Amino acid sequence: MNLRTCVAPSGRFLYGIHKPGFRVENLREKDYIFSLGAFSDGRLWENHDNFPPDAVEEPAADWIFEVPNAFPFRGTTYIIKSSADRISENPASIALPERPMASLSAAVRKSFGENLPATKLEAFFHTLPGPLQLALAANSTDPEDLIRMAELCCEFIHDPVSKRPAGLVYKKDHQGRVRADIKNHALFEVLANNTFLPDDYKHVMVLRPGAQGGSEIVGEWLEETEESHVFEYLRRNSYIPWGHYAANMAYDAIRYQIRDLTDADMSGLRHLYYQRTYLRVADQLGLAIPAHRRRLSYEELEALRKKICEALSSDKKKSALKFNCTLWGWNFGFDYAPSGYRLHGSHQQIHQQFALVPSTVPDPNSEEKISAFGCGDLIHDFIRNYRKETGKNFFDAYLSAIRTNRRMDGNNAGPDSLTVYEDEEVILFVPKAQTSQWELQLMTLRPAGNILEADTRVRTALDRAMGVAVRVLSLMGAKMITTIEYSKRFDSPDTDQRLLYCFLPKLPESPGAFTEAQLRWINGHYPEDFAVACRARMMNGW
Repeated sequence: MNLRTCVAPSGRFLYGIHKPGFRVENLREKDYIFSLGAFSDGRLWENHDNFPPDAVEEPAADWIFEVPNAFPFRGTTYIIKSSADRISENPASIALPERPMASLSAAVRKSFGENLPATKLEAFFHTLPGPLQLALAANSTDPEDLIRMAELCCEFIHDPVSKRPAGLVYKKDHQGRVRADIKNHALFEVLANNTFLPDDYKHVMVLRPGAQGGSEIVGEWLEETEESHVFEYLRRNSYIPWGHYAANMAYDAIRYQIRDLTDADMSGLRHLYYQRTYLRVADQLGLAIPAHRRRLSYEELEALRKKICEALSSDKKKSALKFNCTLWGWNFGFDYAPSGYRLHGSHQQIHQQFALVPSTVPDPNSEEKISAFGCGDLIHDFIRNYRKETGKNFFDAYLSAIRTNRRMDGNNAGPDSLTVYEDEEVILFVPKAQTSQWELQLMTLRPAGNILEADTRVRTALDRAMGVAVRVLSLMGAKMITTIEYSKRFDSPDTDQRLLYCFLPKLPESPGAFTEAQLRWINGHYPEDFAVACRARMMNGW
């Protein structure tokens, strides 16, 4: 098979294993021997190992598994056998440590006395260099530290009685725009995203509608019995052409951690995505909009979806679609390095972003049009080639390979399932070739290539499984997770493509470098063992 994929047409996984052994000619002329230090008994330790006298013989280096991604455009994963074998002895070791408690105020008082005057402590915070301020703002778990830092980075209006923050001081910039009087924007942003900052400070700094700018609120999910509240913001001048929408947890439903996220919250975040997409597509097709200044009910949403699908069965109606593809994503988590490098593209106040993508974009220098990019197109092109070359539907083969998976290390007695969670509509699983070391994928079990083809049961199942995925990863210690949707075009006749979501945690020691830039993903565990760790968290975590 010429296609670079781990999914064979027979419905099993393909991968290779490197068993390196080699000889390296020594071309060095001189030795440079240094003492590296000494043992406790005084014996010196020198660097003789670095200067071999002759050629270097390596008869048996570490074995490396090479696993092509199921989707060729996502590269190849390399699993280090020695590391993966160690992990397989205890899959529960796949985890990140809990965030340590940290308080600079307590440390200073411990050093200089518990009765240290508040004015001196405040002066000490003022003298901290910028990088230390960022480090403290990101890592302190002491509200006292964070309040002191907040008062440093911006001007607050305080309630005269409680002395708590009631608002920010605003001013006009040189262009006449009204802006909060923020003295240190990076510090402000880091503090506002620290879950240990008191809620009234969060409210004033970022959560109150309007605190982050004038983006209009054009949708709302409110479930008072569930204490769930989500706003839909319009981002007019967006990095996504034609604008995008953001479903943000509202000011009175503060969700900074995945464990705070409820099933109702997830339903609300996703409902606003379904609702906005269906309304925009219906408008293109000339269909009546069933609601104004209120949320569509589940029944209205499903009825509108069916009308859209019926209209799209007509080629004439289908040709009216200028925007025929969804873009959906979720960045959870936030961090900032003391050096000033932002470590994730979002903030911890849970929100999801979505938009519609046009079918084409005009070339300004000719009458030609180019195809507008949608990441699901990459899957469409691949599965079309897969079917052409093999005569098989890719997703049928992919699901078969997942269900009949065998361990890579040859341990027939060990756990071999890649499945983390499954119901009648969807499956959440560990891909054979993980790109992020902790990647999970969510896929529909029956052909539903986009959210127009997903009925109420499928949408509900997707929402529930998404909650399972992020909770599992969070329980394992993931603090930054990017989730993306791969979907097919609304007017695509392909019936094989299925909705696919990838959950991609960022790990502390995997920032991405030249290897990842080449789409070579390095891993230290077997996918089967990661699935074991996920299932264990599900059983024990909630």
